[in-house]
Amino acid sequence: MADATSHDTAGRVAAMPAADPLTPADRYQELFRAVQRARVFDDGKTFVDCIPRQDPQRILERYRAQRHRDDFDLAQFVHAHFDEEKAAASHYTSDPDQSLKAHIDGLWRVLTRRPHEHPADSSILPLPNDYVVPGGRFREIYYWDSYFTMLGLVESGRRDLLAAMADNFAWLIDHYGHVPNGNRSYYLSRSQPPVFALMVALFEQHGLCQALGYLPQLRREYAWWMDGTDDLRRGDAHRHGVRLDDGSVLNRYWDDRDTPREESFLEDETTASRSARPTHEVYRDLRAAAASGWDFSARWCDRADDLSTTRTTAILPVDLNSLLYIAERQLARFSGAAGQREDAAGFASRARARREAMLRWMWDDAQGAFVDFDWQHGRRRELVTAATAAPLFAGLVDDDARAGRVAAAVRQRLLAQGGIATSEVGSGQQWDRPNGWAPLQWLAIKGFARCGQQPLARDIAQRWLHTVGSLYQREGKLVEKYVLNHEDDGAHGGDGGEYPLQDGFGWTNGVTRRLLHEDPGHPAHRACALSRRGA
Repeated sequence: MADATSHDTAGRVAAMPAADPLTPADRYQELFRAVQRARVFDDGKTFVDCIPRQDPQRILERYRAQRHRDDFDLAQFVHAHFDEEKAAASHYTSDPDQSLKAHIDGLWRVLTRRPHEHPADSSILPLPNDYVVPGGRFREIYYWDSYFTMLGLVESGRRDLLAAMADNFAWLIDHYGHVPNGNRSYYLSRSQPPVFALMVALFEQHGLCQALGYLPQLRREYAWWMDGTDDLRRGDAHRHGVRLDDGSVLNRYWDDRDTPREESFLEDETTASRSARPTHEVYRDLRAAAASGWDFSARWCDRADDLSTTRTTAILPVDLNSLLYIAERQLARFSGAAGQREDAAGFASRARARREAMLRWMWDDAQGAFVDFDWQHGRRRELVTAATAAPLFAGLVDDDARAGRVAAAVRQRLLAQGGIATSEVGSGQQWDRPNGWAPLQWLAIKGFARCGQQPLARDIAQRWLHTVGSLYQREGKLVEKYVLNHEDDGAHGGDGGEYPLQDGFGWTNGVTRRLLHEDPGHPAHRACALSRRGA
């Protein structure tokens, strides 16, 4: 961003209500732990999003002064000193004659948040511009969700929101050095799948701005992901980086904290109590799984039915490394365009090295699929997931035979009635069977199309549109995730995980809107809500 623009952005942020500089756990200490362990709120995220009615330090002092009284009531104290952050009232209902496309176009205003409306001293981090949230309990921006949301904003003609969000993400990188999981203080210790390079490509594709202007942010975010990797010895790891036995470097998910997630405090304490490992290791791995966006999945577990066996930091994910390959290729291109020839050559070399390492360590020839690599145990993971399509999406696969084998594996093992399944197993976690998720459909559709597997790409897209259209026709809404095996009355929302199914829903809206644009004859265009229900 230009200096003048950066100055204007900083001024807008300075005018916003200030967030509490501490996370809720750090700010409220024993009060925080008491509230979460007593389950004062059904959802652990509710308290960390609450708005203090007075100075936070004063609330903590009052708690310490009152908590030992015989008549002290914790829930009463909390409700007297905090306000719940309610979901914005939209009064949005589905017109029975409204098409699915029109419904999505109307939802963007419902899901838009304005930073000047943020409450002071809460966990919400200020942003310079309006932004789109996923919906439901997710009342803040989320990093990788937002790219898939942007796909729909383009098709809905909302260039204003797209430009605002571009500025927001650049500001987050300038201010924090990375894009947090979401704009909450308790999310600052981790990120999510690094899709800023994809966002920049989208801005460039649609003439929103000069993509070269985002080179400083692209470089800074990449440096955050690669921090400390140049000094690693073989077999060692530091934060997001691991140096393997052949000297190559690949990346993992990581969270700088090793305590229970504040938004799921009791759940994490309960999970860790079932493990023989040190609790801080379990907490770190649960946090790292949250950073992956796949929270939770058998993908990260030694035993599919036991979340306490999560070992995310021991696993090098095929999709994360595919996204970083995209970033390296883009950094090489932009550096060359900026006349930085030495840097361009360096990033191109890093991309080639990552590709070679992924083909060596993550390609499972016996299965004909890309899989994650367990660097601690020195072996490939056996589970095939929807992430197997990510190297195709990234342009890392340049031979038709390998792409064809991945396509065959997906058809045989992951393709379901309603789209591409998240994984092969039913663990009870939300990022496993029977659920399907919009971002994974998009990566697979575009990955297979890019590698000459257009029939499979079209098949997945058509199945997904049928799934979304079917539920919309019956219930008048879009949801976070879907069961891919339909019942007699059509598609249903997904299940599993730590919270109820959420309506809204940002990335479902975005991917579906884009796919509707690409397939104007699909029957989902004719789906109409049969009853008036809230969005």
